[in-house]
Amino acid sequence: MFQTALRLIYPPRCLNCGGLVESDGGLCGPCWREMPLIGGTVCDLCGTPLPGEGEGLQCDACLRVERPWDRGRAALVYDGVARKLVLGLKHGDRADLVAPAAGWMALGLRGLVPEGTLVAPVPLHRWRLAKRRYNQSALLARALARELGLTCVPDLLVRRLRTPSLDGLGAEARFATLEAAITAHPKRAAQIKSRVILLVDDVMTSGATLSAATRACRDAGAAGVIVGVLARVAKDA
Repeated sequence: MFQTALRLIYPPRCLNCGGLVESDGGLCGPCWREMPLIGGTVCDLCGTPLPGEGEGLQCDACLRVERPWDRGRAALVYDGVARKLVLGLKHGDRADLVAPAAGWMALGLRGLVPEGTLVAPVPLHRWRLAKRRYNQSALLARALARELGLTCVPDLLVRRLRTPSLDGLGAEARFATLEAAITAHPKRAAQIKSRVILLVDDVMTSGATLSAATRACRDAGAAGVIVGVLARVAKDA
């Protein structure tokens, strides 16, 4: 009775527009139709949607720039409704987006990630974490680990250098800025050795942050690295 009364007072709302929906964590019909979910043929390294059919294909961006990880997937194209939701998660305290976002991410990663894989978020520097109050990638990593039945280690990696914001920087500047900025946590490095690591981030643009995190895992002896992001900026594909 309490749940019924609560539903009457606070009915489920669309994650994007706030319209009424049937269940929590959902989108209304019009918003769902505008949601740029990625499916079908994709780049095997970053998840960018590709034309045609095939497996193990790579987009132009991944052919131009070396990717130190093994495989990667993205749930959404960073545009329209998806961009609004990602920004809400990143800057708007939209913790209600975490569970559905992890569900979308899991769709592309099931069957790709081997049993026993460790899930780890791309880390924030401690000063940026204090300012933002939460790491959206860590929230996604925990929820995604639950979806996939894996173990999440939120502090597996640390951001030892306080780098400036990457907004507005070109690809080369992003890679240069993040060089040696991320390393394995001294107390967690032993957990990485000979394990496959699933790195989780909210958005992939140039891939510089994920490259730095992957190299930190490789340096600590990871057997393999897979990346999973909520959204991929398609203009770089």
